[in-house]
Amino acid sequence: MAIALVVIDDNRLLREGLAAMLHAQPGIQVLAGGADVEDALASVRQAKPDLVLLDFGLEAHDTLRLTATVHAEVPVAKVIVMGLLPQQEDVADFVRAGASGFIMKHASFEELLETIHDVAAGKRVLPKALAGSLFTQIESGSFAGAKARMLETTSLTSRERQVIDLLGEGLSNKEIASRLHIAVHTVKSHVHNVLGKLALHSRLEVAAFTQGSARLRMQ
Repeated sequence: MAIALVVIDDNRLLREGLAAMLHAQPGIQVLAGGADVEDALASVRQAKPDLVLLDFGLEAHDTLRLTATVHAEVPVAKVIVMGLLPQQEDVADFVRAGASGFIMKHASFEELLETIHDVAAGKRVLPKALAGSLFTQIESGSFAGAKARMLETTSLTSRERQVIDLLGEGLSNKEIASRLHIAVHTVKSHVHNVLGKLALHSRLEVAAFTQGSARLRMQ
């Protein structure tokens, strides 16, 4: 089935050009595009597309809030934020708001296509150029924040807490399975349960919360 998407960009020339290029690609269907956010949101709510391509630089609107709105109201529509700079400081905020992928300001059309297909397949895509700023925020504690206390109050099994600690060390599922002497599919099940209980979206967020929790215990 074709990947259905909506483009929200207030630069008409770029929006229409991008929509035309994407529509010409096999397996991609552009349902709507616009600069008017309310009209675009109405299209998203009605069509429930697979993806929403959202321009970071909307002049008259809060892109972060739009990301959170789409994620909350139409969770089936994964948001890809376009046009970020290599040192974008608020990338972690977009991750928390529900963005599933990012496109750099100077990315190629091929990179855009790859991100679209990856996100549509369920992957979360963070360009290498943005990884540094995200990890900096994690290390400084801005990403974990008060939510790190959830690790202390959420009902987690002893095994789930062991898995969380090992995720914080950056271990893979296979490495965790070896360390705990359990099957890889069992590790995957524990990771799935941890994400659900802590309302997180990725292993990276679990690692960030682990670091935040450790800092709180030291204070």
